[in-house]
Amino acid sequence: MAVCEGIVFTEEQEALVVKSWTVMKKNSAELGLKFFLKIFEIAPSAKKLFSFLRDSDVPLEQNTKLKPHAMSVFVMTCESAVQLRKAGKVTVRETTLKKLGGTHFKYGVVDEHFEVTKFALLETIKEAVPEMWSAEMKNAWGEAYERLVAAIKAEMVACSQA
Repeated sequence: MAVCEGIVFTEEQEALVVKSWTVMKKNSAELGLKFFLKIFEIAPSAKKLFSFLRDSDVPLEQNTKLKPHAMSVFVMTCESAVQLRKAGKVTVRETTLKKLGGTHFKYGVVDEHFEVTKFALLETIKEAVPEMWSAEMKNAWGEAYERLVAAIKAEMVACSQA
């Protein structure tokens, strides 16, 4: 079982995450964009963290760099959640936790950003699979997200000490 600070990611939580991700995966580009649009709706200033949005007058939905970035972040987050129990730790593909930590550190990402992102992620999933949504599913996705954030923050600390 995957253990993080004494908390176990259970088989039931894993099943909820896997079941919902299986449904959402086919719409990951659209859901990734919705996820980021929610982030920017809640925290418009977050746009400043993205160089490709800072000086752009193009509506967010039409920004050619936002959609692929949003999709890759959404997929990476969901795939990390799905792998959590099997791997026994947070794993990410196509990049490394060290690189994620470095990027988040470089752009000055703080706890509030992670909280907004968690809320936006849970809302996106809730809207994507309303017939599956439950308190248990919310807790499972929330727990998986918190573990990913803890791993990213650990790398951010390492960057700050380098």
